[in-house]
Amino acid sequence: MSYGRTFQHWREAAGETWAGYVQHDFVRALGNGSLPRAAFLHYLVQDYIFLLHFSRAWALAVTKAETVAQMRTCAATAKALIDDELRLHVRTCAAAGIDEAALVEAEERAENLAYTRFVLDAGHSGDFMDLLAALAPCVLGYGEIGARLAAQAGGAPYAEWIGTYGGAEYQALCADVGALIDGAAERRLGPAPQGSPRWPQLCRTFTTATRLEIGFWDMGLRP
Repeated sequence: MSYGRTFQHWREAAGETWAGYVQHDFVRALGNGSLPRAAFLHYLVQDYIFLLHFSRAWALAVTKAETVAQMRTCAATAKALIDDELRLHVRTCAAAGIDEAALVEAEERAENLAYTRFVLDAGHSGDFMDLLAALAPCVLGYGEIGARLAAQAGGAPYAEWIGTYGGAEYQALCADVGALIDGAAERRLGPAPQGSPRWPQLCRTFTTATRLEIGFWDMGLRP
């Protein structure tokens, strides 16, 4: 699965950390249907809170963008998070007796706090590329996970979740985000971004966000 050159380089720089994220036990259990329902619902409640902050981060990216095209992609991503992913969470939780008021009032776990505030801090203290490096593991990692599980899972009990991230609409979003990152990298770092003095720090930001994704899955297994 490829979502652009820059993402691929960041993914490779993350090494085994990336594999630990996209092949986590939580992900495996989602795919084969063995994940306890209580763990899945606990994850969804926390992910609802996460998506609120993540939407704010993509909205912040609109203010950091340099071109109208970049602004459109960032705004479209924020809209997809709010209109599609949040609705999936609300719908699934409602079917289990957890209404949206309970989602809003849920206590935010420390792992959630650490991840979302790291991303927002990357955006507030850095520029567009710093923020994209922090955002990329979630949006593109879920695309990679969704595509793989969609090809394997069939009629698994978590088919709706898998279908959302493995489906054509989300995969198209990932392609747009990958192109956004490539364009921003060339614009800000030049035609050979890996030679830029900023490259190592961007790789560290990406890898740290990936580590925080692993922590989020770990949290999901501890309802």
